[in-house]
Parts: sequence; structure tokens; C-alpha cells
Amino acid sequence: MKAVFRYVKPYKWFAVIAIVLMFFELFVELIQPLIMANIIDQGVQLQDIATIVEWTTILLALSVFSFIAGVVNSYFSAHVAQSFAFDLRSALFKKIQSFTMATYIKYPASGLITRLTNDVNNVQQVLFMLLRIMLRAPLAVIGSFIMAFYVNAKLASILLISVPIIAIFLFVMVTKGIRMFSAVQRRLDGVNRMLQENLQAIRLVKAYLRGKYETNRFNEVASHLKIDSMKALRLMEYIMPILLFVMNVTMLGIIWFSAKYVGAGDIQLGEAVAVINYTMRITMILSLFVFIIILFARAKASAERMEEILLIEEGTEDIKTQPFDLPAGDLVFEDVAFRYNDAAPYALNHISFTIKEGEKLAILGATGSGKSTLLQLIPRFYEPTAGKITIGGRNIQEIELASLRNKIGYVPQQSVLFTGTIFDNIRWGKEDALLDEALHAASQAQIHDSIDAFPQGYDTIVGQKGVNLSGGQKQRLSIARALLRDASFLLLDDSTSALDVKTEENLWEALGHHNATMLVVTQKIQTAKGADHILLLDQGQMVAFGTHEALSQTSPLYQKIIVSQQEGGIEE
Repeated sequence: MKAVFRYVKPYKWFAVIAIVLMFFELFVELIQPLIMANIIDQGVQLQDIATIVEWTTILLALSVFSFIAGVVNSYFSAHVAQSFAFDLRSALFKKIQSFTMATYIKYPASGLITRLTNDVNNVQQVLFMLLRIMLRAPLAVIGSFIMAFYVNAKLASILLISVPIIAIFLFVMVTKGIRMFSAVQRRLDGVNRMLQENLQAIRLVKAYLRGKYETNRFNEVASHLKIDSMKALRLMEYIMPILLFVMNVTMLGIIWFSAKYVGAGDIQLGEAVAVINYTMRITMILSLFVFIIILFARAKASAERMEEILLIEEGTEDIKTQPFDLPAGDLVFEDVAFRYNDAAPYALNHISFTIKEGEKLAILGATGSGKSTLLQLIPRFYEPTAGKITIGGRNIQEIELASLRNKIGYVPQQSVLFTGTIFDNIRWGKEDALLDEALHAASQAQIHDSIDAFPQGYDTIVGQKGVNLSGGQKQRLSIARALLRDASFLLLDDSTSALDVKTEENLWEALGHHNATMLVVTQKIQTAKGADHILLLDQGQMVAFGTHEALSQTSPLYQKIIVSQQEGGIEE
């Protein structure tokens, strides 16, 4: 948990002030029964009005100062907790952003979201309560125990029977609680994952009338969360009755012996009242332990989950803020192989080809043949398992990441748009871009006329995930974003699938004047014909490489694709 709570360090002096004020509140709380004993023994029983007034004034003054200390303590505790949560959440987000893709795919997105939201909230709440009452509660129990012995050790010795029993019991319950609340957090990950999947596929759910089916799926996942939560909370609910039973039995014993000792003249009435008062305080404070244990168990489980993320060192990217210039030259794959983990089959194997600077490569292959994986090796989303990739004769693993990615325009297979205007989305890859630059990129991407037709033009707000745009419009906006970077390499991962034939022809004609080395994943022979080279993949293997004319004569698989698309009416 050190990796999580180190983010309290910048606010340590605020925390110290809160703790000092908490100690003052604790001091007043512990001294009050002693003052009341003096009022009874030295004032009431002796009928000394001056003593009663004196000690009552002191008691009221201490209560007022304790109230003020409590208010100020709440302010500083809230400041520390909120600031800590902000820094922790920012650190987690920054850490996740630094993950390599190989590390990222190990953690479900829903689990990462839970860590950034629910887990941070759990720890934040515990930090606030720690500075406010959690640290004060056990100290108050210990302090009341000590003060009871200070007042009258003979009467307070009864507490020696109950307190050790309670301490052992609470330790066992906390240990079990932490384990059970860890399971609850994992169940919450599952609920978030289910919600995420359903909301992303809402159109498909409605189109196939699968609302009832999805509701049943959600209810099943949510029921597991309910059952585990009930088990954990039920365990916690056992604490209160047991604590109260033990302390009430203790209280009855103290009251019985108090009456006996006072009647015999062995102790004063004020002493008996003070010991009973301390015992009542211990009982009331222990009743808070159920709430404290629940918070602590959840927070510890959450802190361990967040620490797992924060302590990841292997599989993170170190991107410098000042990138160097990317060397110009040919792109070369030299016997490259890749698999996602040691147990997985090779997604790519023995891939070797050369693309000269400024040329266009079309990549074809069946679904799962490794086309997208090949593209993702170039910006180093993943590192090759074997072989190497060079640009201008330099291994890309030796090139600083920011330098490499700053010269790449990447359009993923699934178009991704962000909340904001169309202009914001186009210039997302180049923050300082001017409107004229965005207009030029949009014109090249064949989307300018569509944008201009909107009432707000480039200031049109993009709906959630581009819901107010067609698939083709989203693809062309993604392409415009990549073109705006004026990158040396343009990677298009099947990013024209939603375009009509005429629009795609105009797009490729415009891109022909774009001075960049292009790698284009496509399923269309018509698109591949315009490339300088065609790479044909099958189950991760390179089965052909050459021009359209050459492969039409030498590659049986390429010939088969041509025939199938001619029969399907794709190629004229």
C-alpha cells in the first residue's frame, strides 16, 4: 500500500495539522469523565458551589475548543483526501497511458475503469475518515482503558477480561473482510465490463431484439455481485451484536461492583461514575468499528488493486517530451515474427519485404491473417518476437518512441472520435493546427463538403462516439486527422471499407499527391491495383509479394481473390 499512500506526502503538513487537532479532541474526550468525577466528589458531595462552577466552566470551555478543533480538522482532512485522490487518479491514468499494448491487453478496460473510479473513492474515503475518526477511535479505546485504570485500577480491572477477547475477534474479522471485499471488487469489474459491452453494442441489441437476453445476462452478473456483497456485509453485521454483548456484560459487572465498593466505602462515587463513563465510551466507540472495518477492508482491497498497476515497470513506454527527427529512408521487415504471448501461436512469421520511401504497399489477406498486427508493429504498439524492422537502415527499437510516432499517421480499423467539435477531432493529432490546415486535410480526405453542409460546419459537435455521423464520414474524419500530421508514414487499417467506389477513387487520387510512405490494409483488389506493391498474408505467413500484374500471373491465392471479387461485382 506504500505505492498508493505515497501520494499523501505532498500534503503531509495539512495531515499533521488535522492529526494534532484530532488529538486535542481526543484529549478533551478523555478528560471529561475525570472532570465530572471531580465535580461529583469535590463539588456535589461536599456542596461546594465554587468548585462546581469552576470545573463546569473548564468543561464548557474545553467542549467549545473541541468543537472548533473538530470543524477545522474536517476542513484539513477533506483537503488532504480530495487532493490525494486527484493525484492518485492522475498517476493511475498516466501509468495506464504508458502501458505497451502487450501490457494493456492483460487488463480488461472495465477493471481499469473501476480502479480509477470506485477504488480511488474507497481509498479517498478511508483517508478522510482516518484523519477524522478512524485513528481517533482505537486511540480513544486505549485512552479510555488507561484512564479507567488511572481513576480506579481495582474497578477497571474487569475490562482486562473483555478487551483482549474483542481485539482478537476484530483481527479475525478484518482479515476475512479484506478477502471478501476483494472478491466484491472483482465482481464489480464484471458488472462494468457487461455494461460497457452492452452500451457499445446498443444498436445491434435493438436490431436483433436481444434486450431481454441482455437483461438476463446483466442480472446474472449483477446477482453474483449482490451475493458476494451480502456475504461480506453479513460477516460485518456479526461484529456489532457480539461487541455489544461482550461490552454490556462488562458494563453490568462494573456497575454491580461499583455499587458494592461505593456502599462499602472502598471507592468514591465520582470514581465509580468516571469508570462507568469510560466503559460506556469504549462501548460506543467499538460500535463504530463495524463501519470502520468495512471501510478499511474495502480500501485495502482497492489499494492492492491500484498498487498492482502503479508498480508495473516492465511493459511501459518511456516517451520523451522532446523527440528527435526520424531518419528518412526505406521501410524494411527482416524475417519478422510476432506472437502476443508465449502460449499463443505466431500471428506473424518469417515476414520479409522492403518498401522504398514514398511508395504505397497494399496488404491483403483473410480475417485473422495478421494484417492489422503487421501495421501495429511499425509504431511499436508491440515489439517483434523475432527479426527486426528498420527505417533508413536504423532499427526502430533504437528510435525514441516520440520521434517514431510523431512521424506516423495511423487510422485504426474502427474509427474513433472524441467528444468535441469536428475541428477538434481533426486537429486531435496536431494540437496547434490552424483551421486552414484542417480544411486542407478534410478536402484531401473527401469529407470537406459533408462538413460544410452541416449548419455549424467545423464547429458541429460530434455526438457520443460519432453517433450523428455515418460510418463513411467517421472513416474520412479519421483519415483527415492522420493527414493533418503531414507524417512520413501513413498507416490505413482497412479504413475505407464504408466508402462508395467514387469517393474512394477520389480519396486515393488525392493521397497520390501526399508525400508519404503508405501501408494500406484492404480487402479490395481495386484498391490494391493502385499500390506499388502488394503483400498477401495467409495465417500469419507471407505467401506473395509483388505488383498487381505479377501476382495476377504467379499467385494462385491472389488469382482466387480476383475471381471471387469479379463474381461478387466488386471489381469492374
